Amino acid sequence: MAERTGIEWADATWNPWMGCKKVSPGCKNCYMFRDMTFYGRDPNIVVKASEASFRNPLKWAKNGKLKTGARIFTCSWSDWFIDKADEWREDAWRIIKLTPQFNYLILTKRPERIADHLPPDWGKGYKNVWLLVSAENQQTLEERLEFLLDIPAAIRGVSAEPLLGPITFWRYFPQGTCKRPVCTQYTRLNSKYENGIHWVITGGESDKKSPRLTDPEWVRAIRDECIKAHVAFFHKQHGGTKKIDDAWGGRLLDGREWNEFPTVESNH
Repeated sequence: MAERTGIEWADATWNPWMGCKKVSPGCKNCYMFRDMTFYGRDPNIVVKASEASFRNPLKWAKNGKLKTGARIFTCSWSDWFIDKADEWREDAWRIIKLTPQFNYLILTKRPERIADHLPPDWGKGYKNVWLLVSAENQQTLEERLEFLLDIPAAIRGVSAEPLLGPITFWRYFPQGTCKRPVCTQYTRLNSKYENGIHWVITGGESDKKSPRLTDPEWVRAIRDECIKAHVAFFHKQHGGTKKIDDAWGGRLLDGREWNEFPTVESNH
């Protein structure tokens, strides 16, 4: 909930509320449950942040501690669309609208709730909001993208972390990026895939006791799909029990870091 964060793909985190409920296998070793328990809080209870913390983006905009274009990971200790936060979300949307100089990265495991909990003036999407779903395997990817792809947004993406199995993305990339004949055929039959997803993040699970390991070949396959489709690819970490160069398990994949970000302008 600060101007700085150790999350490689964000510049800051903002938690207008905290606490969550586990909904799929990817949640098993969630860091939020571990950290909140360490601080003596019940991670299963969703609570609103203090008024000062709730309004942090307004403070950052005023004091200039975050640069224009900064990426704010929103609800890193909860889920933006969790039902327990319904009474606070309207005020949080208002703060996002009042700070268009920041980009808000909203990552959810509850995409079925997105459509009914957007602000009335959402239209084709706020230009400073990136909507992402978390998916740990092919099944959760397909289940969650069915909802996300129905939502107009400046940026749509997937965080495949923790990556617990191989995932193929090609049919969900924007129409025209994938040149395989089957891609063209599929998008003709499914018009909602015409816009597709613009960003893929991968990462292995981090846990000091027993992390579930990510096969580097799963990551390479996703990276190669993104390269062929000209879709931004970001590899956060390999995962594991130890940090290498400040990242769990290290970040180098075939000798380099992958730090690609999408741009709103390229998707409109």
